[in-house]
Amino acid sequence: NVEEGTQQLIALTASADGLQYSADKLGNTRHFSNTLFNVMRGGIFDDSYTISKNDFIKYFKKANTVAYAANEKILESLPDQFSVFHLKDIAVQIGDANFIRLATEYLPLRFSRRHGDPSRPWNKFTINTRSEIDGSKILDYEGNWRDIFQNWEALAHSYPAFIEGMIFKFLNASTFDGYNPYRVTKGGFDWETIEPDNPWSYIGYWGDHQVIYLLKFLEFAKERYPDLLTQLLSKECFVYANVPYKIKSYQEILINPKDTIEFNHTADKELQKRMVQLGADGALLTNSNETIHKINFTEKLLAMLLAKLTNLVPGGGIWMNTQRPEWNDANNALVGNGLSMVTLCYLRRFLVFIKPVFDLKDQTEISLSTELQHYFTSVAQIFNNYTALLSTSINNQQKKKMLDELGEVSNDFREQVYSTSFSGHKSTITVNAICAFIETALAFIEKSIQQNKRPDGLYHTYNLLSYDDKQLSISHLDEMLEGQVAVLSSGYLSAEESLQLLDALKNSSLYREDQHSYILYPNKELPSFLQKNNIPVQAAQAIPLLQQLLEEGGAGIIEKDIHGGHHFNGKFKNANDVSEALLNLESKYQVAVQQQGSAVLDLYEQVFNHKAFTGRSGTFFAFEGLGSIYWHMVSKLLLAVQEVCVSAAQKNTDTATLYKLYNHFHAIKEGIGVHKSPSIYGAFPTDPYSHTPFGKGAQQPGMTGQVKEDIISRFGELGVFVTNGQLYFNPLLLKQQEFLQFAKDISIVNIKGDQQNISLPNNSLLFTICQVPVVYEMKNSKGLDVLYKSGKERSTADAWLTTDETESLFKRTGEIDIIRVFIEPSQLMK
Repeated sequence: NVEEGTQQLIALTASADGLQYSADKLGNTRHFSNTLFNVMRGGIFDDSYTISKNDFIKYFKKANTVAYAANEKILESLPDQFSVFHLKDIAVQIGDANFIRLATEYLPLRFSRRHGDPSRPWNKFTINTRSEIDGSKILDYEGNWRDIFQNWEALAHSYPAFIEGMIFKFLNASTFDGYNPYRVTKGGFDWETIEPDNPWSYIGYWGDHQVIYLLKFLEFAKERYPDLLTQLLSKECFVYANVPYKIKSYQEILINPKDTIEFNHTADKELQKRMVQLGADGALLTNSNETIHKINFTEKLLAMLLAKLTNLVPGGGIWMNTQRPEWNDANNALVGNGLSMVTLCYLRRFLVFIKPVFDLKDQTEISLSTELQHYFTSVAQIFNNYTALLSTSINNQQKKKMLDELGEVSNDFREQVYSTSFSGHKSTITVNAICAFIETALAFIEKSIQQNKRPDGLYHTYNLLSYDDKQLSISHLDEMLEGQVAVLSSGYLSAEESLQLLDALKNSSLYREDQHSYILYPNKELPSFLQKNNIPVQAAQAIPLLQQLLEEGGAGIIEKDIHGGHHFNGKFKNANDVSEALLNLESKYQVAVQQQGSAVLDLYEQVFNHKAFTGRSGTFFAFEGLGSIYWHMVSKLLLAVQEVCVSAAQKNTDTATLYKLYNHFHAIKEGIGVHKSPSIYGAFPTDPYSHTPFGKGAQQPGMTGQVKEDIISRFGELGVFVTNGQLYFNPLLLKQQEFLQFAKDISIVNIKGDQQNISLPNNSLLFTICQVPVVYEMKNSKGLDVLYKSGKERSTADAWLTTDETESLFKRTGEIDIIRVFIEPSQLMK
């Protein structure tokens, strides 16, 4: 019934810290809604950190029948219910790499909906909670890898101990050539296949957000478990996904950068057969010994980084040449032509973060697959060869030469593994070499960020790449919101530079006054039909071949209208059609075609400027189109600005700059709209929506990735931070007006699933962390009280939990009953 279902949804959302009580009722409701939708996208853990033996054994057997047989006695001896911590202890005792990997990757999630916009024909919208056969509970998840991992990022704040499993799942679903497949599931991962009868069928690697999503997991893990990443560096508990794609040779990519991946039908059939025999692990890459190729955490990181850095165009960005666009398919036409400053900015943040992890005191060398060790050494040498040019400038010939050298080295590595797989042999690399390479790569990246600052104070987002045999050139697209988010998130800008960027953004064409928010791309007036396909008369006259064709009827290539205007054949779709038509001309034209054909093609490109065509984003007026607010990106902006604010405060930035940054944060938050009227928002503002087209209200409710950013930024606004394994409270962005102006008795759902009654005094508010209630009280003194279920109490004058208290909180032990934090009004915003 409705009441029972409502209570279940409340309990489910409460377990992910969706319950908050403050004076902002609309904000409380929106946070609940965000949390619920985040759970529905990525799932929720079934019973805190408890694991069911029955489900775990079924999962293990489906994953790898050989590993199951080798460990059957141990698995059967497990108690019916046990904790994830008990499972980790057993895995360490066994010491088997397959057992450790499978045990770590196991995530007992439920209530996860299958990824997909229900309007799209290839997706089936389902949330499987009960078996149709016997009514038993189903623990399962399935989703587009980007959606799953982004929503787990928010979920991890409520279940921190599962972060290692999330990292394992992410990395073990990536390929040796550095990319991720289409979808991850409890039982493995999927890839897109060629379906000749399906017009929606297509293949490719979605490289977008691969860097930043992984980085957010790693940052989270290092804050909460400071030694975890260092401990993983040399542990060979990782594997490569064996997706039946083959990236073409570098020379083939140069010829057609939009068609760069071949689908290996034979390999696909072999993988499917192997998965039937072995289980989900049948889709993992094997080495020449025909065993699953095991590698360490370091190698997984380097494989991804090298894939990106070997496509670096200095001053331009990361070349997008794996048949899929970045972030959204509204920019799908950028594939092959596009250079991403977005990925480059996130790489900057990634490298700055990861270098200290490698600054080891007790380890000087790390073992890698011999093939990847050679690949790394070659790439590092190429970067070193061009480092001296950074102090002056790298010209277009040198940029092309560097890109060619990187492309060929990457090609050699891929071809070796495609043809013979990994040998299984290992070679060592020094930690100093890794750190030196990171420093060198950072120099190239930061120089590129500098060069991509626009005259208006914004930063370029995507650039366009053109090249011939000897040189390349870089051209720019219009401003985009995504680029500003990326450069703010990169950590490269100072607080003052960030403020300048935010001021410029507010004054730019990306700001929509009616919604007090930001659009993805500048709105513009698209040319009418009659304004298209007009060849400048002088340009046509400058090519004798075109003049001859016009005099003889145009030959299906060019024509003149009754007003004397010149036009290409309207049936041409692209320059390939023009080239084919030229080659099919009568023999009497072929000498002229050889001499002037390239000039005709250049003129065609000049008229249509196809290279600058981005896709729907340049021609569409809804979804991720012109004039449209895409709320997920606005929330990404909010989180990036919050990170800037926190960093600025930690660096003791002057008060005036801090105040202006804080105001930008709250202005962006208000623009998102929870306090807007339905008439302005276009819907009930307590629910998240996908986008708001120009002249319309909010569209497509609920299932938007925006909810993840809003959950995380809300906890940042509340001042919940963790460093070096200790949780502390510093609500520098929280407003006084959120505190209740009256006493209130409320009830929450605690870790045990029971109702917990709490009395909130005047000038207070409540939220939960790992389902433990935290009460902020505005007083004339600072400090906190930790009240235990046992009746014990600890009081302190600072706002820090002890390491043990933090660990108890993260483990969701239920030992802590409530945390009361006392905050002086001067700590809060008015």
